Amino acid sequence: MHEAVVIHVVGDGDPRGAHSRQLLASGFKTRSYKSAGEFLLAERPDAPGCVILDVRMPGPSGIELLLRLAEDRQPLPVVFLTGHGDVATCVRAMKAGAVDFLTKPVRREELLGAVQAALARDAEARKTRARVSGLQQRYETLTSREREVLALVVTGRLNKEIAGALGNSERTVKAHRAHIMDKMRAGSIAELVRAADELRRCGVG
Repeated sequence: MHEAVVIHVVGDGDPRGAHSRQLLASGFKTRSYKSAGEFLLAERPDAPGCVILDVRMPGPSGIELLLRLAEDRQPLPVVFLTGHGDVATCVRAMKAGAVDFLTKPVRREELLGAVQAALARDAEARKTRARVSGLQQRYETLTSREREVLALVVTGRLNKEIAGALGNSERTVKAHRAHIMDKMRAGSIAELVRAADELRRCGVG
C-alpha cells in the first residue's frame, strides 16, 4: 500500500469507476471530484500525490485547472485522462506542465506508468522545496554584513577586493567568510556558490 500517497481524480466521467478501481487495486488512496471547482474548494491534505484530470468538465476546464495549480506554492503534478483529446489540447497541456496526456480507453499499465512518473516528479519537487527551505533558513541567520560579503564572495572576488569594496580589513573579511561557510553549512566555495544560485532563483539574496 502507498500509505501516504493520494491520487486526486477530477471530473473523469465516472470517478468511482474503472480507473479509480485500478488505482485502488494497485494500493493507492484516491479522492474523487466532479469538477475543477469542487477540487479547488476541497480541503486537501499536504500529502504526496498527483491529479488525474479530465479536459471537459462543468465550470473551469482541465487546462484552466492545470494553469491554476501551477500557481500553487506546492503544485501537484497532473496527468490528463480524457475521452476528448486532440493534438492541440495535448500540446497545450504538455507545454503547461502536464506529466502525460492519456486518451480513453487506456490500458492499466499505461495509467499506472503515468501515475508513477507523476509521483516521481512530485517527490523530486518536494525534495527541492525542502532543500531550498533549509537554505533560506540558514540565509536568515546571516547578518546584513555577512550577506554583503556572501554576495561578493560568490562573484569570485578576493578577500582583498571585498575588503576594499566594503571598507573592512582582510582579516575581518576572512572572519566573515568563515562564519558564512559555517552558517550556510558549505564545505567549499563551490557549494556556497551553488547555494547562492539556488537562493537567487527563488528571489532570495
